[in-house]
Amino acid sequence: MEGSLPHGRARPRALSRLSPEAADRFILDNTTLMRPPHVPEIRLQLANEAHDLWKRTEEELAGIGLPPPFWAFAWAGGQGLARHVLDDPALVAGRRVLDFATGSGLVAIAAKKAGAAHVVAADIDPFCAAAVRLNAAANDVALEFYGRDLIGTDGGWEVVLAGDVFYDRAFADALLPWFERLAARGADIVVGDPGRAYLPRARLRQLAVYEVPVTRALEDAEVKRTTVWRLA
Repeated sequence: MEGSLPHGRARPRALSRLSPEAADRFILDNTTLMRPPHVPEIRLQLANEAHDLWKRTEEELAGIGLPPPFWAFAWAGGQGLARHVLDDPALVAGRRVLDFATGSGLVAIAAKKAGAAHVVAADIDPFCAAAVRLNAAANDVALEFYGRDLIGTDGGWEVVLAGDVFYDRAFADALLPWFERLAARGADIVVGDPGRAYLPRARLRQLAVYEVPVTRALEDAEVKRTTVWRLA
């Protein structure tokens, strides 16, 4: 959920006409540059209770041709994963990294700050291209953005980071075989997860646990116990 549209979900037709300038303006009009509570080293354009974007439902957004703005929130899985990357920079330092379903770009930015040689931030939501560009600039880092579905591909990444991606059964069923193929040829697959329903725990090894502040408007608690896992 640190990323956006679930695998296979159709994009609203209106997004095919989205210009970079329009996306930038929408993001800047509906968010504020702020620091996620668990990763204060990083600044992101995020929505909060003061923004109309926060209050709109998924149905309302779909009615005007917009997907749910997952990129506008710092989800617990992403915050925990970004925290771990910053606290253990050896995981990514000098390596080629993919931040899959990047959303805001939080984890990708953390990887670059931790010394990754090259970072790809990937998400199929067209708004994420603008969100990642704006957030990377705010943190003075350089990221490459891929806006296509990468499931099943192999870009030679040495580390694949994925924050909060096991929230949907079909998406999880597509992700796990891909992750296992990448791991089999030597990639490190590292996931941040706050207890989503479809996390394949039997395939994972725990690396770290964090208590991540969140909001009840998005989650069912004010703090989410978030675990960082490596695919075994």
